[in-house]
Amino acid sequence: MNASTHSLARKLGGWQLWGIAVGLVISGEYFGWSYGWAQAGTLGFLCATVFVALMYTAFIFSFTELTTAIPHAGGPFAYARRAFGPIGGFLAGFATLCEFVFAPPAIALAIGAYLNVQFPSLAPKWTACGAYLVFMALNIAGVGIAAMFELAVTLLAIFELLVFMGVVAPGFSWDHFLHHGWAGQDAFHWGAVGGMFAAVPFAIWFFLAIEGAAMAAEEAKDPARTIPRAYIAGILTLVALAFGVMIMAGGAGDWSRLANINDPLPQAMKRIVGEHSGWLHMLVWLGLFGLVASFHGIIMGYSRQIFALARAGYLPRALAAIHPRFQTPHRAILAGGVVGIAAIFSDDLVQIAGQPLTANIVTLSVFGAIVMYIVSMLALFRLRGREPALYRPYAAPGYPWLPALALGCSVICLIAMIYYNLLLAGIFAAMLAAGYLYFLATARQRAEAVQDALLHGEPPETQAEPLKAST
Repeated sequence: MNASTHSLARKLGGWQLWGIAVGLVISGEYFGWSYGWAQAGTLGFLCATVFVALMYTAFIFSFTELTTAIPHAGGPFAYARRAFGPIGGFLAGFATLCEFVFAPPAIALAIGAYLNVQFPSLAPKWTACGAYLVFMALNIAGVGIAAMFELAVTLLAIFELLVFMGVVAPGFSWDHFLHHGWAGQDAFHWGAVGGMFAAVPFAIWFFLAIEGAAMAAEEAKDPARTIPRAYIAGILTLVALAFGVMIMAGGAGDWSRLANINDPLPQAMKRIVGEHSGWLHMLVWLGLFGLVASFHGIIMGYSRQIFALARAGYLPRALAAIHPRFQTPHRAILAGGVVGIAAIFSDDLVQIAGQPLTANIVTLSVFGAIVMYIVSMLALFRLRGREPALYRPYAAPGYPWLPALALGCSVICLIAMIYYNLLLAGIFAAMLAAGYLYFLATARQRAEAVQDALLHGEPPETQAEPLKAST
């Protein structure tokens, strides 16, 4: 096994990393979040979003310390394994894999449904399958090409969100936004409090997957400088867009009519400019960029997670192969695509609690994300105690209070998720148990895997160079 077989090329700059961080998430500004209004009302959901935004901001400012100290394609898997050993690595790796492999099928189907509206002859499932093939090919072609494409579509998606806010601003009314703003009688009614907790997953959708940029850290130029800038600018960008979109859409008319639909932004704009306005048609067409940015970015994220887990022996070794020409983890890209395409074509065949498969795997994706956040913050505390001399180009501000805030908020979110999704929580636990049995059965596979300095506690003095496999 030569060095190049398991090495990723460092080609990503700060702007590209920012584009990945924001692009991974930005489809969440376009759809999915408005279901939180049905649970909590506009004011209740606003409170839930403030809480989740606080959690994500605290988390990213803390998580960046881990990403810069251990710039590894495994991201949370690498941090947890170094902090807690193989079992910690398994838990974080499993949770991250659930988050990034389960989210793309839902986004791909949204792309298919969107194009079906414009072109009724296109079957949504086949279009979603085609989206997988196109963007897997783009990711295989090279990380530089993939990252530049991600940056371009992310900038277009942000531009469109700003256009939306500007166009609906003349018709905005606080009276519309505040009307029946609580799910219960008032803010202190149990119905309102319960609605806020029930709305937490939809608030998470505003920010879900931003941490995926950590899995591009092994391919970043000068990670000590570019990663903090990209992450902090990314979370601030997303917080501003989330509140701007939600408030402007809620004040554009009767928000209750937007609470259970997949296209709240076009419907909100339609009330202001009319259904034949050129602004509306632009929003509908450019809305595809938001979906594409997240879909493409998450493919990049899941492939690096599969690659890192396979390289360390947690998944079959063959998935750690690097394309000899493009230096990308092509087998990992294809493996995640197989799972996603299978989920797309099983959508109507497999139902859980009366819901299509993809509606449920989005919730499973959120379960994976929350578990990963908790493990990552615990890893930060553990490494601060065990390895005080570890080179940390960026230190979490306000330590230990800011990481503790992120950890506490994540635990609250997990409790709320379990309470309101008992069946899916049980399925997630069963999947975790099955994964652990595989972990126990593959100890020899891990023992024979490539030895990785960043996972085994050696000082990362050579972080400026690509990680190399041992001969």
